Amino acid sequence: MHADDYKNTSAILRTRLERLLKERELRKSSKSQIDDLYGNGGTDNTIGNRKIFSSGTNDEELRIRPPINRQRLLVVANRLPVSATRKGDASWQLEMSVGGLVSALLGITEFETRWIGWAGVNVTDEIGKKSLTEALADKRCIPVFLDEDLVNLYYNGYCNNILWPLFHYLGLPQEDRLATTRSFQAQFDGYKKANQLFADVVSEHYIEGDVIWCHDYHLMFLPKCLKERNNKMKVGWFLHTPFPSSEIHRTLPSRSELLRAVLVADLVGFHTYDYARHFVSACTRILGLEGTPDGVEDQGKLTRVAAFPIGIDPGRFIRAIQLPQIKDHIKELEERFAGRKVMLGVDRLDMIKGIPQKILAFEKFLEENPDWHDKVVLLQIAVPTRTDVPEYQKLTCQVHEIVGRINGRFGSLTTVPIHHLDRSLDFHGLCALYAITDVALITSLRDGMNLVSYEFVACQASKKGVLILSEFAGAAQSLGAGAILVNPWNITEVASSIAYALNMPADEREKRHHHNFVHVTTHTSQEWAETFVSELNDTIVEAQLRIRQIPPLLQTEDATKRYLDSSNRLLILGFNSTLTEPVDTGRRFDQFKEMEPRLHPEAKEALKRLCDDPKTTVVILSGTHHSVLDKNFGELNIWLAAEHGVFLRTPNKKWTRNLPQLHMDWVDSVKHVFEYFTERTPRSQFELRETSLVWNYKYADIEFGRLQAKDMLQHLCTGPISNASVEVVQGSRSVEVRATGVTKGAGIKRILGQVIHYKDTREPIDYVLCVGHFLPKDEDLYTFFEPEPQTPVRSSFSSPVNGSSSDRNGSTGHKKSHPFPPSSSNNVSNGGRKNATPSILDLNSNNYFSCAVKRKRSSARYLLSSSADVVSLLKKMADVLPENQS
Repeated sequence: MHADDYKNTSAILRTRLERLLKERELRKSSKSQIDDLYGNGGTDNTIGNRKIFSSGTNDEELRIRPPINRQRLLVVANRLPVSATRKGDASWQLEMSVGGLVSALLGITEFETRWIGWAGVNVTDEIGKKSLTEALADKRCIPVFLDEDLVNLYYNGYCNNILWPLFHYLGLPQEDRLATTRSFQAQFDGYKKANQLFADVVSEHYIEGDVIWCHDYHLMFLPKCLKERNNKMKVGWFLHTPFPSSEIHRTLPSRSELLRAVLVADLVGFHTYDYARHFVSACTRILGLEGTPDGVEDQGKLTRVAAFPIGIDPGRFIRAIQLPQIKDHIKELEERFAGRKVMLGVDRLDMIKGIPQKILAFEKFLEENPDWHDKVVLLQIAVPTRTDVPEYQKLTCQVHEIVGRINGRFGSLTTVPIHHLDRSLDFHGLCALYAITDVALITSLRDGMNLVSYEFVACQASKKGVLILSEFAGAAQSLGAGAILVNPWNITEVASSIAYALNMPADEREKRHHHNFVHVTTHTSQEWAETFVSELNDTIVEAQLRIRQIPPLLQTEDATKRYLDSSNRLLILGFNSTLTEPVDTGRRFDQFKEMEPRLHPEAKEALKRLCDDPKTTVVILSGTHHSVLDKNFGELNIWLAAEHGVFLRTPNKKWTRNLPQLHMDWVDSVKHVFEYFTERTPRSQFELRETSLVWNYKYADIEFGRLQAKDMLQHLCTGPISNASVEVVQGSRSVEVRATGVTKGAGIKRILGQVIHYKDTREPIDYVLCVGHFLPKDEDLYTFFEPEPQTPVRSSFSSPVNGSSSDRNGSTGHKKSHPFPPSSSNNVSNGGRKNATPSILDLNSNNYFSCAVKRKRSSARYLLSSSADVVSLLKKMADVLPENQS
C-alpha cells in the first residue's frame, strides 16, 4: 500500500490496534489487485518485483507495467544479495549470494525495494567503482565501497571478533597482550567509520517517504548516523542473531554507545520475544532507561521494540520439488538409500551449530539401539566458513575425527552410518535432500532463527518427516508445537529423541507436520517484511501523536528579551536535576556523587547577579531538606523554599515555617516500613524530612526495586497510612509519603505573599519564569501561573498541552491575576498595612515561561534538555541586565 494511503487511514483511526488492523486489510486488498493484474509472479531470483538476473524472461514486460503505488524500501545490510567478480577493467560477473537474509527477502513484491550494501570486493579505481555501480543498478542494488584496511577492522575485527561471539554467548576474546587489547578500540573506531560510509550512501539515495530498514549487528550505529543527517527519516533496525542477556552484554566495553545508537531508530525488531526482552533489559539495567510493554522510553521518546519472526518464501521450495530434474534427483537418492531411514543436518561449520553434539548424540543412539545400525543414515552437510581462523580449523578437525571414529565403529565395507560433506549444495540438490529426509536434526547451541527448519518443512509435503529442533534456535519459538524440542547439550535427551522420531506413528508425524506446514506457509518472508514496515509506519504515526503532547523547546532569546522588557520579574527554580552539576562518569549511576546534590559550578555567578537586580526575585523551590539548600545557596541573597515550600528562607538568611502545623503522628510507623525495605533492598536509601519521608531505589537493581516498591505500597495502604492524612507520591524510582496538601503549587501563593510583604512593593509581577524537574504531583506549580483566556475561544492559540490553554504563538488574549493576600494568610506581620494594590500578578500570557527539565511528559509550556541549558539561560538573563543593576 502506498504511504499516502497509510497517512489518510491513520488520520481517522486513533488507536494503534485499529490502525494496524486496517492497514492489514488494505495490504491484503492491494496484494489481491496486483495478483489479479499480473499473477502470482515471485520468481526464484526476484527482489522487489524486479529480476536480479536475466533468465530468459521478458524484462520488457516489467518495464512497461504501469506503476503500482508501492512504498520505497531501502534495505541496508552489510552484504548485497549478489557477489561481484571482476572480469576486466569495466566488466563484472554477478552471482547470487547465499544466506538467511537473502533467502527471506527473495520474493518480496509489496515494496519498491532497493538494496544497499558492500559488494564483497575491494575496488580502488574510479573506473571499477563506476562500472560496478552501473552493473548493480540493473539489479536495484547500490554498492558501499570499503577499503581493505577498513574491512579488516570493521568486518573481520569488530563484527566477527567481538560482536558475533558475544551475541552468541561465546564471550569476548581473552587477550593477554596490551597491544591486542588496544586494537579493540581501533576496531570499534573502524566499525563506526564503516557505519558512517553506509549512512553517506543511504543519504545520497534517500527520497522523502522512504522506509530505511537496517539489518543486523554490522550496522548498529547506522540508525544514529542517519537520524543525525535527517531526523525525519523512517528508520527500522532488525537483528538476525540472538541478543544476549544484559549480564552478557554489559561486558562489552562499548555497550552504552551501541545501545543508544540503536535506540535512535523508530522501530527495533528481533526474531523472538526473548531477544527483545533481553534488549529492553539491557537498556534498563545499563542505561537506566524505562522499559515499557511497547519498548524503551527515554524522557517521552519511545523506541518501539517488538518480535518479528522471519520466514521464507515457501512457494519457491514447493514449486521446486515439482520440477522434473528435482524429481529425478529425488528418485536417485531414494534408490541410493533404499531400506534405510534418512536423517539430515544442514549447517555452517560453526561453533554455534552444535555439529559435534549432534554426531555424539547419534553415536549414543547407535549404542543404545543396535537394531538400527544398518537401517539409518545421517547425512551431514557442513558448509565451510572462516577457514583461515584457527578456531574453525580446530572445529573441522574435531568433527572429522568424531565422524571417522563412529563410521569405523558402526560401519561396514558397504555402508557407513554418517555421510559428512564439507561443502554446500546447490538449491535443487538441497530441495531433493529435504524431500527424502525422514528426520531433520538441528542442534544449534545458539541460533538467531535457523531457516533450515522452515525449508525442510516446506519440502515435506509427501514424506511428512519429523523435525528435531534445538530449543536454543529462534525457530523453536515458532515451530515448537510441531517439532521435538531438545537441549543439544543433553546428549542422552537428543539420542532418545532420535529414537522417538524414527519410531513415531504415521498419524502423529502427519499432525506434527501439518502444524509446522501451516505456520511456514502463512508466516512467510513477505508477511514478515510487510508486518515490520507496517509497524514502522504506525510507529511514526504514534510518535507524531505523542509529539503533539510534548512541549516545544524553550526559545531562550524570546524569554530573555521579555525578561529585559519587564519591570517586576519572578524566577522560580527547582534544584535537583535543574541547577545541580551533571554527574558524567560513563556509568549508569554514580551513587556516591549523586547522593549529595551540588549546585552547578557555573550557576552561582549568574544567580548572584540576578539576585542583586532589584527588579528580579529568585526563588529556589525544592523538595529537599533546608540544610541541603543552605549548603548550596547559603552565601546568596536568594529566596529558598524547602520541602515543597513548607519552610521559607528570606534573603536575610532567616528560615520561617510557611505552613500551619501539620499532623505528623504517622511518621514513626512509616519510618519503620521504610527502614525495613531499605535493609532488604541493596543500594536503596530513605530520607527523613520534617514533612515527608522518601524511599529511593534509583541505584538498586531496577526490577527488584520495582517489586519492592509494589510490596511497600501495598503494605502502606493497608497499614500505617490507611487512616492517616497523607498522600503517597510515586516517582519513577522513588516512593514519598508526605502530609496532605504539601505540594509546590499549594505553597506558591503563600510564598508570593511573603515576597510581596518582604520587598514592600506595590507593583504587580509582570514576568514569571518557572523551571524545574518536578514530579507530576508538583506540576500544579506550572498551572498556578497559567494565564486564563479572556474570551472562550481564540483561533490563534496553539494546541494546548495536557489541557492547559498556554499560548505559545504570542497571543495577548490571556492574563493571570491574583489579589494580594490579606495579612492573616501570612505568618508575618505587615504592620497594619492595607491591601491598596489590586493584585500580586498582572501576567500577560507572553510573559509566562514554564519549563520542564528533562521531562517531556509535562504540563509545562516548554522544555529544557538539561541543567546546563538552565544555567545557560540564567547567564543570558544576567548578561542583559544593565551594569548598574547587576
